[in-house]
Amino acid sequence: MALSTRYGFHIDELYFLDCARHLQASYVDQPVLAPLLARVSLELFGVSEAGLRLWPALAAAGTVVVGGLTARELGGARRTQLLAAVATAAMPVLLGGAHLANTTAYEVLAWAAIALVVVRIGRTGDTRWWLAAGALVGIGAEFNHLAGIFGFVLVAAVLLGPARRTVADRWLLAGAALAVLLVLPDLWWQAHHDWAMFEMTRALNEKNGGPGHIPTWIVGQLATAGFATAILWFAGLRFLWRSGQPLWQCLVAAYAVLFVLFAVTTGAQIYYLGGLYVCLLAAGAVGLDGWLRARRDRLRDLMIATAASTAVLAVIVLPVLPPGAVAWTYGVSTNTGETLGWPQLVGTVSQVWDGLPQEQRAHAVIYTAEYGEAGAINELGRGTGLPHAVSAHNTDWWWGPGDPAATTVLAVAPGPEHAPGYEAELRRYFQHVTVAAGLTNPYGMHNVEWGGQVYVCTGPRRPWAETWPELRHYG
Repeated sequence: MALSTRYGFHIDELYFLDCARHLQASYVDQPVLAPLLARVSLELFGVSEAGLRLWPALAAAGTVVVGGLTARELGGARRTQLLAAVATAAMPVLLGGAHLANTTAYEVLAWAAIALVVVRIGRTGDTRWWLAAGALVGIGAEFNHLAGIFGFVLVAAVLLGPARRTVADRWLLAGAALAVLLVLPDLWWQAHHDWAMFEMTRALNEKNGGPGHIPTWIVGQLATAGFATAILWFAGLRFLWRSGQPLWQCLVAAYAVLFVLFAVTTGAQIYYLGGLYVCLLAAGAVGLDGWLRARRDRLRDLMIATAASTAVLAVIVLPVLPPGAVAWTYGVSTNTGETLGWPQLVGTVSQVWDGLPQEQRAHAVIYTAEYGEAGAINELGRGTGLPHAVSAHNTDWWWGPGDPAATTVLAVAPGPEHAPGYEAELRRYFQHVTVAAGLTNPYGMHNVEWGGQVYVCTGPRRPWAETWPELRHYG
């Protein structure tokens, strides 16, 4: 929270704020709960980075507590619980996720809490806790669909393995039913919007999956959970598998299945398993407790290495440095880079808009290629005289084209690397396309918007409302 007001909003946060002003049962790329929290922030704090980022910070704090509690459920003493909590707090995925109000922090907390309940069921044999697990899967899936995938794989591991004989009963069925009940609003919305999440998933898999991204995924797991604490989560896998507890072994089986699944389908999205590492770190802290206590220098060296790697990675995933000194971090993590330049983009669009004759503005719309550009104009440009911007990207497309009879479209597009051939694409729909301004930022950050253009498009070849259905794109 101390860094929450440095730099600016992230591209995803601007989109989520736009979603918050269009509350509905679900969206193309995420369910409803994260936009709902964004709406609460708007009502309480207005358009505020600190207000919006309060919720992921609280989720991250809760995740640290869950890490300690998991170690306790696994039989760890207080020192082991503290080690698990420290290792959890040092996870780069948690540090970065705690700072940004997308779905990452909530997803990590949900996965960690689900694993905690599973560990408790394994320790106590009290299967009534499946109701809590089902509730967590359902609520987690209303933040991010990945929690539902985790729940499905976990149940499959239970039913197909030896744990079936001891913990697969009516309470497991009731927990699964509760999870399905909680995600019904999301399923209802998807059913009424062409099951957009599947097309969205396919688009993401084409971009981030495939054999070429598998090495990125494998190395990325170290960056996700922490390089220095890798010894803990490796030991955690070993501890759970050798525990002789069938349900704890299901967590290892779920990890293995999801590791392979995500490596093949979404390898570049290295953080997808982030929440499960909380349990593995806790298990490793318990499993290595005796080894660490045998020689005091082992724990000391682990803590020094953890502090050093956390400090380095914090500089990359958090806005620690001055804005002009972070360009080098963009190739490792785009988090900070995508929080820079939005006020400048809104100012550039405002200048172009104000430069149009008044009679032309009366029948014009601002159309953006990316949802973040529309969110920036609609949130940061609010009250400046700019009209509401529209976009055909993800859920924005479903909100419509603005003025269906528009004869002028002020089009905003990111840099050529992210929107190649965009001017040629615009010329398919307009007779006249003129570059009115370029997009840049004062920090030299070559992010998505760097090198982008603002176009003035006139002479539509067809009415704008008829063109709109062809513009939809997910990604």
